[in-house]
Amino acid sequence: MATISLPMDFQTNFQFLLRWIHLLSGIAWIGMLYWFNLVNVNFQKGLDADTRKKINPDLLSRTLWWFRWGAVVTVLSGFIFYAVIMMTEPGSHKDLAKWLVLVAVSYAVIYGLLLPAGKPGAPVGQGLNNGKILAAAVTVVVLLMSWGVLGMTTHNTSSRALSIGVGGGMGIIMFLNVWLIIWPNQKRIIAGMTGGPAAPPELARQALLASRTNAWLSIPMLFFMGAASHYALFSWPVAAVTLPPVP
Repeated sequence: MATISLPMDFQTNFQFLLRWIHLLSGIAWIGMLYWFNLVNVNFQKGLDADTRKKINPDLLSRTLWWFRWGAVVTVLSGFIFYAVIMMTEPGSHKDLAKWLVLVAVSYAVIYGLLLPAGKPGAPVGQGLNNGKILAAAVTVVVLLMSWGVLGMTTHNTSSRALSIGVGGGMGIIMFLNVWLIIWPNQKRIIAGMTGGPAAPPELARQALLASRTNAWLSIPMLFFMGAASHYALFSWPVAAVTLPPVP
């Protein structure tokens, strides 16, 4: 019969605890994200205005609570786990700050693409009212960000750290969409249903496209997070060794 032997060192237990919390909260967050996009969007189309006002304030408020705070716990635990890895790999700790700057700049571009038409800072010809244009633009930004993550790291960075860097960058973008677009817009929409001032209609469209962006980004994000532990995707080229001539 097998015996139970728990690891006694702090680092092993701490990293596993972070991964466990990250997994649990991630299930809550991404599960709610898929519910919104796969179930609720079509369900709402079949409701009349009076029914929406009756059920949506309570339904969406409860769902959005788990949605946004699940995102917080997921990103916080994931960032601490990534920081621990980067601090323990030789030379990689210097890349953590560069990674944060790169992700922040990438999201600033995506946020600009999601600004409603006519708002200050909205790019000319932005794709708010055209999901295909927005999807193409976001894809380009994410590919450039991923290329930057791979290009800025040191030769000693492991495949695990590189995968988390790429997938985690997408996760940060998704998290910022939740807290800077989806939740603020939905809060105003819910307030309009409960007697407050009606939210401008473009806010619902902006929240929808931000949510759809997150749903699509979750697919490669989950791939890279899984690859971190189960799929050695990245490797460094081995420098050729020149042997001395045989006498």
